[in-house]
Amino acid sequence: QVQLVESGGGLVQAGGSLRLSCAASTRTFSSYAMGWFRQAPGKERELIAAINRSGGATAYADSVKGRFTISRDNAKNTLYLQMSSLKPEDTAVYYCASTLYGVSSNYVPTLRREYHYWGQGTQVTVST
Repeated sequence: QVQLVESGGGLVQAGGSLRLSCAASTRTFSSYAMGWFRQAPGKERELIAAINRSGGATAYADSVKGRFTISRDNAKNTLYLQMSSLKPEDTAVYYCASTLYGVSSNYVPTLRREYHYWGQGTQVTVST
C-alpha cells in the first residue's frame, strides 16, 4: 500500500506559476510509475502528465504540453508538477497517483485504469 499526499495548491492569477508536490510513503518509490490527474467541476478526472520509474520518460496531455513539467526525486520519494503560464481553465483539483509496484522501468502509463493508489487532491484555482 502506498499513501500519497499532495501539497502546493492554491490561488494564482492567470499567467502565474505553481509547483505541486506529492510525497509518497514508501521506501521503494522508484518501483512505481507516477502520474498527475486533475478534475474540474462537472468533468471527468483526466491524466495530464505521467512519468516512468526513473524519471527519464514522460508524457503530457495536449492541454498542458509546453506549460507543465512532471518530475520526480526518487531519493526524496517525491513527485512534482511545475505549472507555468496558468490559465483559468486549469482550475481543478489535482491528484497524484501511482501504479502497482514493479511496472516495467521504461513504461509511462497513460490510462487511468493503470493507476491504483491515489492522493486526496489539492485545489488549484486560477483567477482572471
